[in-house]
Amino acid sequence: MSQLIEEAAVSGPTRRRTRLSDKETEERMLAAAVEMVGETGLTVSLEHLSLEDVIRSAGVARSAVYRRWPYKDLFFSDLLRELAKGATPAEFGSEESQSGVAAAVLERIELLRTPAGRGQIISEVIRANRDFESVRHSKVWRSYLALHATFLSLDDGPLREDVRAALAEAERSFVTRIATAHQEIARLLGYRLRPELGAGYETMAMLLNATLRGILLMDPTVPNLADDRVQGKAFGGEAPAEWSLSALAIGAIEWTFLEPDPDVEWNDEHVAEVRDTLERMAGES
Repeated sequence: MSQLIEEAAVSGPTRRRTRLSDKETEERMLAAAVEMVGETGLTVSLEHLSLEDVIRSAGVARSAVYRRWPYKDLFFSDLLRELAKGATPAEFGSEESQSGVAAAVLERIELLRTPAGRGQIISEVIRANRDFESVRHSKVWRSYLALHATFLSLDDGPLREDVRAALAEAERSFVTRIATAHQEIARLLGYRLRPELGAGYETMAMLLNATLRGILLMDPTVPNLADDRVQGKAFGGEAPAEWSLSALAIGAIEWTFLEPDPDVEWNDEHVAEVRDTLERMAGES
């Protein structure tokens, strides 16, 4: 799209051309750069981005861009702020993730009728490790982690504070989503938090998030961390099964926090209600 928008009448003189405002130029440039980062991924610096490529993608005039940002670093500072505002990864706790868990539980629905069966379902969902595998090679997640690393490298000042505040808000939203997702699944399977811990689902979510993030950060340099498997009867399993190290770590946290809810009465009616809820969740992907 051209910086200058020309409107010509069917007949008669050409109308006066309308220039994009500085605000419109800014919005187009930032939107184009955010889209490019989404396609290519973010590195700890933004040097892989060409300002000229962003200008072409945004369809704005170079003169307007350099009037708004005389130096490339000034544009990158505003871009970091923009990226931080929208820095909430989608995979963990998303509707798609929840529907996958619901479908997995439905495959084992008859196990809900016994305490051991319900525990087996939770362990199997953990062992499948869907969230970790879905984000392991995700550009969105790599960019999210790179954004945090970039923040750590910023000098003290307004930019660092703006990015910190935006990332903190994104983290709060992210943890809340994970906590809500785990609470819903635990409730459906007749589990609750261990009251003696004095901790809530958000605490569990923060620990799960930190653990998975640590493994994802180490994965490129310690490949065995993600690829190794162990055979064992983890978490009270009746038969040996193959577990990834990340699933073992997640299971250790989950089973530290969860226990069967003694107030839930499991009968045919309750199993049917749980089945209906799971079918709705599985169909929402």
